[in-house]
Amino acid sequence: MLRTPSGGAGIGTATADGRLLSIGAVLTHLQDEFPEVTISKIRFLEAEGLVEPQRTPSGYRKFAMRDVERLGHVLRMQRDHYLPLRVIREHLDALDRGEQIPLPGPGEARELPDGTAGSEGSGELRIGREALLAATGAEQADLDQWESYGLVEAGRDGGYDAEAVNIGKLIVDMGRFGLEPRHLRAVKAAADREVGLVEQVVAPLRRHRNPQTRTHAEATARELAALSVRLHAAMVQSALRLRLF
Repeated sequence: MLRTPSGGAGIGTATADGRLLSIGAVLTHLQDEFPEVTISKIRFLEAEGLVEPQRTPSGYRKFAMRDVERLGHVLRMQRDHYLPLRVIREHLDALDRGEQIPLPGPGEARELPDGTAGSEGSGELRIGREALLAATGAEQADLDQWESYGLVEAGRDGGYDAEAVNIGKLIVDMGRFGLEPRHLRAVKAAADREVGLVEQVVAPLRRHRNPQTRTHAEATARELAALSVRLHAAMVQSALRLRLF
């Protein structure tokens, strides 16, 4: 039995003779331990540069056993350690250099860029109203408008998370082109619809009895959100070229 870098059981010795696997065969191997994994998920991890299968002259993916083990390691870090892809990529790069980096436990707090303690993926950077205004360069009246249109929302404790800061900065940048918060209601509505699509996929995972599967649901939601953003951007660019140029 092969062992992955994280110490868990590997996928077996199906390619002990050096044969390469198709993406469908890789999926079959991985689903023993990761029943929620899909071919789209494997392609997404490849697109993010976390695995680099070989390609046949006709363009078909072919995976070596080390690729399968690497995929298992990535999926295990998401499931067991609740890590975002950026951190996983850094960890894999360190392993490639022969370094060992300890992994945080599930839900363990990590340091955000400004030194504020937070939990990755939960948006637990909490700042007050004045700090948000300072970070975005906005005025009090601006923030009142953002909130009235639902573009920015305070948490139950009255604080704002890192995404609220990012949204605020983008609203300010768009304002330089004459776009006011009322013009961005359509963007908010589109975002809400995309959230609904993600919820349809993630809801069954969140209801699962296995706590690891429920934890994996949040990682899946983040990845789907990233794909949704990329698709939205590509469609906007395509529509602009067709209509304006």
